Amino acid sequence: QVQLVESGGGSVQAGGSLRLACATSGRTSSAVAMAWFRQTPGNEREFVASIIGSGGLTEYADSVGGRFTISRDSAKNTVFLQMNDLKPEDAAVYYCAAARTSALIPRRPDQVGSWGQGTQVTVSS
Repeated sequence: QVQLVESGGGSVQAGGSLRLACATSGRTSSAVAMAWFRQTPGNEREFVASIIGSGGLTEYADSVGGRFTISRDSAKNTVFLQMNDLKPEDAAVYYCAAARTSALIPRRPDQVGSWGQGTQVTVSS
């Protein structure tokens, strides 16, 4: 089982930046894809970004491409999400996620094997 703990959420004004971190522990492997999802009240959890390996292939939702960057420090067992030019519509609880198997890139919640507890991001206009 993989344990994930997020940090770095907070409140910023539109146009600002935040950096989220996800510390991983337990049965982790750099071969397992990691991802960030986000969720707002009354809505389903949605894919934000994913990464395979350390500095490997990355993928982003259209809504965040060019503004968010996902990265991974395998030596520190930590995944990051750098969020720049934040918009009010980016406000959500952000969740770190580990793929259910090493063969998956988690783009949907059912492809996730482990979730973090979530961290709140608030963006004011």
